[in-house]
Amino acid sequence: MKPPSSVVGHENAIIYPKGAERVDYEGELAIVIKSKMKDVPEDKALEHIWGLSCFNDVTERAFVSKNPLLLTLSKGFDTFGPIGPYLVTDLDPNNLNIKTYLNGQVMQSDNTKNCVFSVQKILHYLSTCMTLYPGDIVATGTPKGIAPMQPGDVVEVEIEGLGKLRNRVEQPVN
Repeated sequence: MKPPSSVVGHENAIIYPKGAERVDYEGELAIVIKSKMKDVPEDKALEHIWGLSCFNDVTERAFVSKNPLLLTLSKGFDTFGPIGPYLVTDLDPNNLNIKTYLNGQVMQSDNTKNCVFSVQKILHYLSTCMTLYPGDIVATGTPKGIAPMQPGDVVEVEIEGLGKLRNRVEQPVN
């Protein structure tokens, strides 16, 4: 889960937090919810999708290594949820090529058909645990190839038909 303060757009900076030990990129597919979802059957889940976008599930990995219960904190820093550049409808979310670049070098390359769970299964399961509302963002998980990024790096998440999300990693202003 990510708080609203973590969300930033295309070309906005990812701020490397003071005291962070290892900040990783995680290129993922973002699913933006169109209508309220509670206990939605798997075969009806796709009807609740407003659109799809590129997402970078930025994570302070050292937090998780020290204590897995800190997962929400490790993913919830300000600017740790870049999304964009577009919201696209009418694509099959379960068959899209996805690539993540670090400073122009391909670091992750896969297809959403290889995700552990289909988008329908993810949305169904989440809707049995919590109510999803219009505008909520669900991310699918990341392919292998995550690695650390540093201030000055540029991270891009490209998904077939959705464009390329681009963000620079920067030091805090203070």
